[in-house]
Amino acid sequence: MRIVHVSDCYPPRTGGIESQVHDLAAHQAAAGHAVHVLTATRAADGALRTTTDEPTGVRVHRMASAVTFGLPVHPLGGRLITRALRMLEPDVVHVHAGVVSPFAHDGARAARALRQPLVITWHCMLTGAEWWVGAGARLTGWRDAPAALTAVSRVAADRVAAALGRDDVAVVVNGLDLAPWRAVAAARTLEGDDGADPLRVVATQRLAPRKRSVALVRAFAEALARLGPGIDGGRRAHLTVIGSGPDAAAVQREAERLGVADAVALLGRVDRGTLPARYADQDVYLSAVELEAFGIAALEARAAGLAVVARAGTGITEFVTDEVDGLLADDDDGLAEALVRLAVDRDLRRRILTHTRDVAPAADFADVLVAAEQQYLRAARLAGR
Repeated sequence: MRIVHVSDCYPPRTGGIESQVHDLAAHQAAAGHAVHVLTATRAADGALRTTTDEPTGVRVHRMASAVTFGLPVHPLGGRLITRALRMLEPDVVHVHAGVVSPFAHDGARAARALRQPLVITWHCMLTGAEWWVGAGARLTGWRDAPAALTAVSRVAADRVAAALGRDDVAVVVNGLDLAPWRAVAAARTLEGDDGADPLRVVATQRLAPRKRSVALVRAFAEALARLGPGIDGGRRAHLTVIGSGPDAAAVQREAERLGVADAVALLGRVDRGTLPARYADQDVYLSAVELEAFGIAALEARAAGLAVVARAGTGITEFVTDEVDGLLADDDDGLAEALVRLAVDRDLRRRILTHTRDVAPAADFADVLVAAEQQYLRAARLAGR
């Protein structure tokens, strides 16, 4: 099968969509498919228009522009993508979209105009944008377009369905190479874990307003206040924050303002290949994100055997069940209370950690490839092929 992925962003840019498109394409190439990626992201050396073959077997066609100040968008994106699709003659075009994804949307329009089988995967939550997306879909005919629409979680899919007035939005979850994470989980020993030691909490994310990094520190600080000092007078929980971004200084200032800087360690960006080892001595993964369509970082932590504390109603619920894989909270106060429960209720903590150690999440790429190919077949049927 000849598969063409269209994505605004692709490595060397880093992020959830970028890594997911890269990994999905690589696994499809390894499975014997001819895989191409069309992207508006520049090459690592700054090159704008290049075609390169990656070691994975994926051919990447970069269509960046010199006039967009480094943003992954091209003013002539529709024309360039149309030309590429005519040359490549794909069996399916797989578009990866967010709320604002001009290049990806150009790809969807081009594939539709050429009547090529089309799959669109939404990697975002449309919360707050449903009306605008729905209005645009009505004006441009996308409500009835012959495309296989998908999203990375059920909660994200429900929002796409509501916005477009369709009831056929499927779920294709993000995938993960489980092996390195499960190796960390398998090495965990819970003997001697009586809940008396400080709760070891980790958060891995981009430090940006949308990720609510400052709110995360506040929830942790509130948990410390409720826990009070330990028997030895020390902290009963410690937080390690992995990641970088524009809110890094604000996170540090908030920790100092709340008097918990001694219990918060900011590690900055950590290479993805070394991240599993960072989780080996952690107990809980904490997320305060409200508009999380899936949560790759949370999935990685869950696969490494950690308990996940996160907001209910997000894509994290795709792989975290309350009181089974972690604890889900309705608000930030609930996040703080969840940390307190895991710190003081040793039976609950041990039960969850035993489950996450012994049971892998259902997110292996082998399953994701099957789900994706089912949507490719659906797209072909809708296109009359």
